[in-house]
Amino acid sequence: MEQTALMSAIASDTLKGLTSSPKYLLPRYFYDDRGSRIFQKIMQMPEYYLTNCEYEILMTERDDISSYLRDKNDPFDLVELGSGDGTKSMVLIEHLAKLKSDFRYFPVDISSQVTDDLEKELNEIYPSLNVHPLIGDYFEVLDELKEMTLNRKVILFLGANIGNFSDKETNHFMSKIGNITESGDRIMIGFDLKKSPEIIMNAYNDPHGHTRDFNLNQLRRLNRELGADFNLSEFEHHSEYDPESGDVKSYLVSRSDQVVHLSYLETVIRLIKWEPIFMERSRKFNTENIRTLAEEHDFKVEKNFTDSRGYFIDSLWVKR
Repeated sequence: MEQTALMSAIASDTLKGLTSSPKYLLPRYFYDDRGSRIFQKIMQMPEYYLTNCEYEILMTERDDISSYLRDKNDPFDLVELGSGDGTKSMVLIEHLAKLKSDFRYFPVDISSQVTDDLEKELNEIYPSLNVHPLIGDYFEVLDELKEMTLNRKVILFLGANIGNFSDKETNHFMSKIGNITESGDRIMIGFDLKKSPEIIMNAYNDPHGHTRDFNLNQLRRLNRELGADFNLSEFEHHSEYDPESGDVKSYLVSRSDQVVHLSYLETVIRLIKWEPIFMERSRKFNTENIRTLAEEHDFKVEKNFTDSRGYFIDSLWVKR
């Protein structure tokens, strides 16, 4: 996606979010280069169980997962949405390469720096692997993929990112997946499961401050790209978990009455003391939620791969 188009999307979404009541910002704009680096730190925290759980699944179940992905060993295109540094997907890529699988790899990520580093690493380790990196928000890049991927498709959407979507965004995302897939294509999605609220909150109110920095970085990005003048020291990070809905909600809360100028948008935003800006939803699921979501969008759950503690599922679906 071209920078002008990305800037237009950020401008439009930010203006809509900050002039709404209550105010909100979209999590898709967390991931500039700096935001991606902060998220790497989050994934390395001992409290952030999601990364270790999914890595365990991929390491333990890679034989079984690879057999589904390879199917009859026909050529396929492996598309990873939100590839990041490829730490987890590299487990599957390495295994597929050892099995001499015939596939092309399409890493999709908003961060050009992280994606460039991943492409260089893959070219060094697997020089015969066809790597086709795509830079941009995967909601937009999905429109390009239908023409680029001519083989059977296998889509990876790891890391529980689907839990960040609103219900409307989830349906929009799955509709786009439906538009680029055909019968027999597969998608594997990471789902964080409902569990002890204490375990969940330790992951999202971390003592290291990385989650706070991750949220504040979006304000820093708006300062840079939209000419805003957010004072980051005047915001507190707050998260809460609803065990009934499974939603973790994160906010930045204004510590004072503030006037924020978005000069590129010629707009002034006013916040009153302790007013929240909703930043992110991180939904937790159960197996019934997962099955229903698949069936609503014309997929069938082939197999749920779970870690030893039952904290996380990588759910493999096939298009009907």
